[in-house]
Amino acid sequence: MTQSLPKPSKTSLYDRDLNLWLEEAIAHLKCGDLHNLDIENLIEELEGLAGRDRRELESRLTRLIEHILKRCYVNLPECYRGWEITIVNQRAELTTLLEQSPSLKGHFSQVFDRAFDTALKLVKLEYPDTNFPDVWQFSRDAKKVLNLNFWTNV
Repeated sequence: MTQSLPKPSKTSLYDRDLNLWLEEAIAHLKCGDLHNLDIENLIEELEGLAGRDRRELESRLTRLIEHILKRCYVNLPECYRGWEITIVNQRAELTTLLEQSPSLKGHFSQVFDRAFDTALKLVKLEYPDTNFPDVWQFSRDAKKVLNLNFWTNV
């Protein structure tokens, strides 16, 4: 009776150990060894990184707008501090993201309406008795959105 040997796995290093694959890809790039570089998966990873940053920007912008709306229109002074802390945190994270990738400023403008619509749905569900405006009442300029305390003017 012959014993069959286990078949070698056909999965690539990329599929088995992403971190090790990344280390090897970096080493190949540093050495200029493009011949042994896994180009297909490298492209996939780079596309994933770009998409991740765009999704993160939109998610943080939605959360920021949500809390600005709460702070401006919900009359619950005992909650103001918590909302303002969230606003400061989201602004800091968005600022860092935009400093690292200035080209995302265009994406900020592109997704602003969608982020506002999502934030508005959330706050209307959470505070159904509050009269929120159906359109953004303030500047859409990224610098202003990331710095102004809009609630001082409401």
